[in-house]
Parts: sequence; structure tokens; C-alpha cells
Amino acid sequence: MSPSYKQPWEKPFASSRQPASDPAARPQMDLLFPANSSVPEAAEFVRPPWKVHQLVFEIRGRVEKEYRDLRVEGEISNLHEAASGHVYFTLKDDRSQLPVVLFRGKARLLKFTPKDGLEVQIRGGISVYEDRGQLQLIAESMEPRGKGALQVAFEQLYALLKEEGLFESERKRPLPMYPRTIGVITSAKGAVIHDILHVLARRHSRAHVVLYPVAVQGEGAASDVVESLAWFQKNTCVDVLVVARGGGSPEDLIAFNSEDVARAIAASIIPVVSAVGHETDFTIADFVADLRAPTPSVAAEIITDAQYRIEEYLELLATRLQRAVGYQRMHARERFAQLNASAIFAGVQHGLARRQQRVDELRFRLEASWQKAFAAAGRRIDIAQANLMRQDVRRQMRLHGERLRSLEGSLGRAWHAYSERCRTRSNRAADRLTALSPLAVLDRGYALVYDGNGTLIKAAKSLHRGDPLHLRFAQGQADATVIDPVPEAKKKSRKN
Repeated sequence: MSPSYKQPWEKPFASSRQPASDPAARPQMDLLFPANSSVPEAAEFVRPPWKVHQLVFEIRGRVEKEYRDLRVEGEISNLHEAASGHVYFTLKDDRSQLPVVLFRGKARLLKFTPKDGLEVQIRGGISVYEDRGQLQLIAESMEPRGKGALQVAFEQLYALLKEEGLFESERKRPLPMYPRTIGVITSAKGAVIHDILHVLARRHSRAHVVLYPVAVQGEGAASDVVESLAWFQKNTCVDVLVVARGGGSPEDLIAFNSEDVARAIAASIIPVVSAVGHETDFTIADFVADLRAPTPSVAAEIITDAQYRIEEYLELLATRLQRAVGYQRMHARERFAQLNASAIFAGVQHGLARRQQRVDELRFRLEASWQKAFAAAGRRIDIAQANLMRQDVRRQMRLHGERLRSLEGSLGRAWHAYSERCRTRSNRAADRLTALSPLAVLDRGYALVYDGNGTLIKAAKSLHRGDPLHLRFAQGQADATVIDPVPEAKKKSRKN
């Protein structure tokens, strides 16, 4: 790294803290500032802002280079498997947590089933998921903490079958004392069949042996054993079955820890003797079978009621030693292969795995969007149904009818109240009119006097002798003539 770098993510440009007068720095400064322009101090030179994806890409490259091969221990939580086969979970302890991705190719190699709460040790490298800028651990392998993967798988299957009662002694059948035909399920090329035949020839030469050759280790071994057991159930030509295999590492015995093999043995109508591995080896087949023999040779001796031979025990120890050496050689070859793995090929695999992770992320987001869209469509349908119910013609007619009846009642009450108010006002006006009418005065004995032109006479001085008068009384009318008009002044003088 250049000494001018101050941080891993800073790139040198325009010079590094050199004064403007330094000739060595002048060519770069001339590129940034025109000639004869004022040059700022060196502290003012700042790198242009990062783009987010550039910064994340830079960090990912440095993190993956620095933390390539790690072993991390913790507890599994939030585990889920995508449709692509990738396994995503969180590795945590009492203080922190770290997202982990176990890609499909690595997940298939696991010999146990990862579950939430399981303490594990993971070997892998740190990377950054660029789409979210999230730090994550890319797992290369995973082992249960404190136990091997095969041991955990063994314990998980053991607990399941024990709970179902397949290990109970009540369901196991006794072996025939004098079997005449013995079925053997093992490899035709291994030493096991020769050991069994040697013991039977020595201890029970009349016994007839039916061999069903199968693969006793490898990917198809379990299916071969299940197929052989099914064949013997259809062709019940033997008195007892021996499922045999020599000793070996837990990886070599994995076929006999298969759930399919265990259930096939449990369903057999012929008594089954399990003779897998050595005396210290235990498999699920041993617990399900009607009888467990420490070795295939001992199984032959048990069937023929022979005594255990010390020479065979020594052969067993030699076989175990050979298997142990082979196991160590296998692990040495595995470590050597890991040291010579191509970094470029690993990078391509990681790139493809990251893109698959992006596909998984998009699939999760698409599923969430679908659920959200379906929920919104359901709400719109409910609203449309409610609006449709509100627009129902029969409902509208019923509501308008109720409103019309209500308005009719209100109109009747309003008309009655209005009529009462009009009647009251009319009566009051009639009363006031009656009170103000001159006819009412006439009822008290007064009369109205009109001249010949119909003009109401208010003063006697307007009258002359002989003028015709018209008198109106409260009841009826009369005509008169003025004899002697007496004005008010003359009237007073006469009184005096």
C-alpha cells in the first residue's frame, strides 16, 4: 500500500500532504488547477464522494481477502431453507449475531440436520452481500460443536425411532436354533462374506447360504440394502437374515444409520441379525434388528452356536487398525485437497452463489408483494361490494319511501302549525279591526252623518239650513234635512 494512504479506502490523488512549492507535486496540481490560479492548502484536497456500490464493493474485496478461512462457533437461530436449496440462518452468542449463508452444494454435504438452538462450529469466510450492504459469513462446512455431524444425525434418528417404539424388546423375535438356509446381505467382494462362509463351513457345514450382494458404503449403499431386504420378504427361502459389514469410520457406516434401512429391518418378517462394524461400533440397524452381533464372524458363530475364537478377535483388531489408518489417510488427503484448491474456481463458485442469493432475495420480495397485492385487491372488493349494496335500487326505494313518509308527516305537522298560526293572526287582526271599526262605536248609540255628496260631516259649521243629510246607525239608515245648524260657538252662547 502506498505510504500516502491514510485509510484503506482512500485513494491518492492530487498529491499527499506535499506543499504546493514542491516540484515533485507540481505536475499533479497543474492537472487540478489552471495555471496562475491560487492553489489551496494540501489539507483542502478531498477525495470525491464514493458511490454506495463502489464503497460496498471495495469493502467486500478487502473483507474477503482479510477473512478468508475462519472457524466460528455459535448457536443457530432463524434457520430457513430457500427453494434453491440454500440455507440461511443467524449464528449468535450471548453478545452478538452474524448472518450465515450455506449454499446448496455445501448443504448437501452435511451429515446432520441443522436446527435452531444447535451449537455448531462453521468454517468459512466473511463476505458482504452488496444489495443490502450486509456483512455475512459464507459457510464452507459445518460441524456440531462438541460432536461430529454423523454423531448428531445418529442421535436425531435414534431419538425418533425410539419414540416410535422400534427399539422395544417386545417386538423382537428369537432366532431359529437350527437354521438350514441363511440369507446374507453384504458385499460380494469384501472380506465379510469370506469370514462368514469360513465360520459356517467350520461350524455348520450343512448350512446353505443365499448371498444378496450389495454396496455397503457409498451413495447408493442404503438403497441397495433396502432393496435386498424387500427381495427376501417376497422370497421367504431363508430362516434368518444377516446384514453384515466390516468395521470402519462413521462415514463408512453411514448407510446402516439410514432411516430407510432401519424401517426396512423393522418391517422384515424374517429374523434379522445386524453384524455391522466392530464390537465398539454401533449403528441404528443394530438397535432395530432382532439381534446385534459384534462382528460378521461373531454373527455366524451366534447363528451356529459357536464359541468366540481368540484368533478371530485378533483379526478384528487388525481390521480395525487397517480401517483407522485408512481413515487418517482419507482425512490427510482431504486436507491436502483443501490446501491445493484453486482460488479462482472458489471465486467463481462464490460469485454464482451470491447471484443465487440475489435470486432468493428477489423471490422473497416478490412473494411479499404478491401477498400485499392480494390483500389490497381483497379490500377493494369489499369496498366495491359495500358500494354496490348502497346503490341497490330496492334499498334506495325503501330508503326514499321512508324519507317520503317522514317528509309527509313533517309537512302535515308544519301545515297544521302554519294553519294554527294563520288562524291566530286572523283572529287577532279581526279583533283589532273590530276594535278600530266605527261601526263598533255606533253600537254604543252614535251615528255617522253624511252630506248629500256622501261626505262625512265632522263639524256643524259646514251645514246650512235645508241641506240633505244621510244618517247611518248601528242598525239601519235614515235621511234628514238641516233645520238649524248650530256651530259650537253659538251653542256655547246659547247656554250662557
